[in-house]
Amino acid sequence: MTQESQTPHKRRVRYKGKYPRKFEEKYKELQPEKYQDTVQRVIQKGNTPAGMHISIMVNEILDFLQIQPGQTGFDATLGYGGHTKAMLKCLNGQGHIYATDVDHEEAAKTKKRLEEQGFGEDLLTIRLQNFCTIDQIAKEAGGFDFILADLGVSSMQIDNPKRGFSFKTDGPLDLRLNQEAGISAAQRLDTITKEELAGMLEENADEPYCEEIAKAITDEVRKGNHIDTTFKLRQVIEKTLSFIPEKDRKETVKKTCQRTFQALRIDVNNEFEVLYEFMEKLPGALKPGGRAAILTFHSGEDKLVKRALKEGYKAGIYEDYSRDVVRPSAKECAGNPRAHSTKMRWAVKR
Repeated sequence: MTQESQTPHKRRVRYKGKYPRKFEEKYKELQPEKYQDTVQRVIQKGNTPAGMHISIMVNEILDFLQIQPGQTGFDATLGYGGHTKAMLKCLNGQGHIYATDVDHEEAAKTKKRLEEQGFGEDLLTIRLQNFCTIDQIAKEAGGFDFILADLGVSSMQIDNPKRGFSFKTDGPLDLRLNQEAGISAAQRLDTITKEELAGMLEENADEPYCEEIAKAITDEVRKGNHIDTTFKLRQVIEKTLSFIPEKDRKETVKKTCQRTFQALRIDVNNEFEVLYEFMEKLPGALKPGGRAAILTFHSGEDKLVKRALKEGYKAGIYEDYSRDVVRPSAKECAGNPRAHSTKMRWAVKR
């Protein structure tokens, strides 16, 4: 008897009801190459299929970057590879793109997916490192003609409960983009002070109830109740905001959860520090006439990017920059609700 015949058949995960609800049960969405019809139906309903990410403002980005065959580019956040693929197509087999990502698991999937679509290592180099190392890669590449930085978290990470990015499904309170480095959000809450947490919530997310939330969380931890799952954190927030009138409570809890998770994610990934370093190194990585487009998703990011580009223009580094943000169309927002908060800023190197 062969080894193959001895191995029992592994059945797919079963789920209750007509349609799968949990991330791991959505086996068709998690295999888009095999079940394309199912994936298209999910997208047409304005949703993002499990394990996928729908790239935002692709046309606006390509219109600005004006990519030509033979050029060299940099994609700061590889993610699912949608933007990368669109830019690679513009190169028409001539030129090269360097891309970075700190998520080893998703980067490996994207590399395989792009290779199968004809974009191998002759056209694309992927580095498992932070995009603030752009100066090192630019030195190797000889500078970049175009640069894209999409600062949003990918849907694959948000929707997967094992990553702890969403308060809508229960999972470990992790929130790290690279789970092989640093400490999780749960570990951060184990040692943080009330004053530090309140400051984090205000600075990273403009949370109006930062004092109340910070006190409730640190009180729980001090009692020995570790907040190590997404639902535990949500429950603390719900209990803390029980004083809100019932007609407003559900929406207030939802918004506060969103802001709290955002603030923690920014903190454990050092997102502001990384972005500041990237913006400082950006001009030196661009060739003369090179173009850079940056997508931001909350006010803290946008303010930092806006200030850096404005200062670069005043210093004579940039020939031109975006005074106003470029936003996704109403049609795109209707088809992809996660596009609503997106802002694009750009600059052209002198």
